[in-house]
Amino acid sequence: MSSFPCCPAARRSVIDPLELYASAIDSSDYVAALAPLIRAAVPDVGRLLDVGAGGGQLGSALADPMLGWTAIEPSPSMRARLARLPIAPQIVAMGWQGAAVEPASHDTVLAATMPAFFAQPEAFLARCKAWARRRVVWVVPAHAGPRGLCFAGCLPWEWHLEDETPGIEIALGGLPADQRPHHTVFADWTFTGIVPDIGELSAYLADRLGWPADDQRRTLMAAHLERQASRQGAAFRLDIARRSTVLVWGQQ
Repeated sequence: MSSFPCCPAARRSVIDPLELYASAIDSSDYVAALAPLIRAAVPDVGRLLDVGAGGGQLGSALADPMLGWTAIEPSPSMRARLARLPIAPQIVAMGWQGAAVEPASHDTVLAATMPAFFAQPEAFLARCKAWARRRVVWVVPAHAGPRGLCFAGCLPWEWHLEDETPGIEIALGGLPADQRPHHTVFADWTFTGIVPDIGELSAYLADRLGWPADDQRRTLMAAHLERQASRQGAAFRLDIARRSTVLVWGQQ
């Protein structure tokens, strides 16, 4: 018997997309896969600035607890997460373009999965370099698949219609040849979401895709997601294979 309502069109999603992503990073092996590669490339992280820190999982794993760290994060829900970390950062409640951070004030500047990689890579890199004394580190999606809508990787392409060009190709394609990174390494990991309610997730995805309330694909999506999921207690587990690239620039 199906565990979701027979009429998912009647449901309204109440999901915060940033919290949805952050909670999945909590249950993924993302930090376990990425942090050792970054530490190997940048053994002297020093004072860290995490730009667009989100829930702060990667930044907190890399930060030196003796030196403290700074997080630029515009989202109130993500700032609340950052404040609850065992070693909370100094929080700058702005986006990267308006953040009041002193030039050359941090040893390492980290940015992971930022929209600016694709929209304004050259300007964003210049901003990161201005803040960094030693290194700039980007973590950029390298998988061929959707990058925008959380859990779109569980859906057929004809449903989400996202550009599936690997993010690394877009980011590097937007940089001049003399601004290419000095070090590049790839990491495979699994995006793992533990979802308490498949029907709610299905309604959220359908709403984000702009499907009408009577669209028959809503019923199909709920069934599709449940087939892809495995049980984890009373919840559902959805796994999506991911690949990321760690890019490192050294300051002169």
